[in-house]
This record gives sequence, C-alpha cells and structure tokens, in this order.
Amino acid sequence: MNDIVPLFGFTTTPLELVSFVLSVITVALNIRQTHWAWLFSILASGLYALVFAQSRLYGDAGLQLVFIAVSVWGWYQWLRGGTAHGELQISRLSGAGWAKSALMWLAGFGILSIFLKSYTDTDVPYMDGFLTAGSLLGQLLLSRKKLENWHVWILVDILYVSLYMYKHLMLTAILYALFVIMAAMGLRAWNNSAAVPAAVAGS
Repeated sequence: MNDIVPLFGFTTTPLELVSFVLSVITVALNIRQTHWAWLFSILASGLYALVFAQSRLYGDAGLQLVFIAVSVWGWYQWLRGGTAHGELQISRLSGAGWAKSALMWLAGFGILSIFLKSYTDTDVPYMDGFLTAGSLLGQLLLSRKKLENWHVWILVDILYVSLYMYKHLMLTAILYALFVIMAAMGLRAWNNSAAVPAAVAGS
C-alpha cells in the first residue's frame, strides 16, 4: 500500500488514493445529510492516520483517531440526537456559540502547537496545530448539524491545500481543494434546507 504510483504527473500511493476516494464519498454524503457518511468517515480517517504519520504530520495523524471516535458519536447524534431522541435537524450557532467555538479553536491551537513542537519531529508544528484544532472543531459542529461547520471547513481546507503541497502530498492537496468546493456546496445546501420548516421538509 506504500508503493509509489505515478498519477497525472505526480506520485501517490495506493493508501493515499483509497483514502482520497473514501473522503470524497464522506463529504458528498454529509452534504446530503445521509447518516452513512459517518461509516465512510471512520474508514477514511483510519487510512489517513497512516498516510499522515508517514509524512510526519502527527497532529493530523492523531486527529484522524479522534475523528473516528467523534464519527461514532456523530452517527448517533444524527440518528437520535434530536427532539425526543429523533433525527437531528440543522441548527445555527448563537453568538455565545460562536465565541465558545473561537475560544476552543484558540485553546486547541496553543496546546497542540506546544505539544507538537516539544515532543515530535514535525517541521510545521504551528500550522499543524492550528489546522488540527480547526478540523476538530469543524467535526464537532458537523456532529451536531451546526450550519457553521461548513464555514470552518472552508477556511481549514484552503489552508490545508498549501500544507499538503509543501509536504508533497499532491493527491491530498487536490482532495482538499475539492473539499473547499464541496464545503461551499454543503453550506448552500444546508442553508436552503434549514430555511425549510421541518414539517414541510418531511411532508
């Protein structure tokens, strides 16, 4: 799975390629609010943990393991986290929710950056820490079907493109460029869905 494979003028590995495909399927299903997205998220996260560890992106590698746990929780939330343990509906963050999210991102960035710089051999501790914290926040918001998860993912994915290009993970850089487009599509789709009353949407 680690053999170098030429693809469209750059190189990748079968492991990265399979992770790429599973990740695209995950986001596509998230946009459609299909709970099976969480299954593909678990599979993609497990494989990408190996890809990132091999590239010394330890924050991202560890994040994938957290994603697996959050995905299990998110799967339950989407199915039973709503009113009367029903299906969870899209909602928006309050002003306090925005502030709490920003503080969580900042705190995560500080803690992860210090840890990565002190205890690993990564050459990008600050960028890795910042994006790892942002990704974790985005995943948590997605798990609770908060519309703003797409805002977080758009920002994070744009920055990830440059990081993965720097790390010569070109297929993954392309994946995250695609994620930017898909996140914008997700924001539009969820915004339209949230504007439709639940009773109308279910009729």
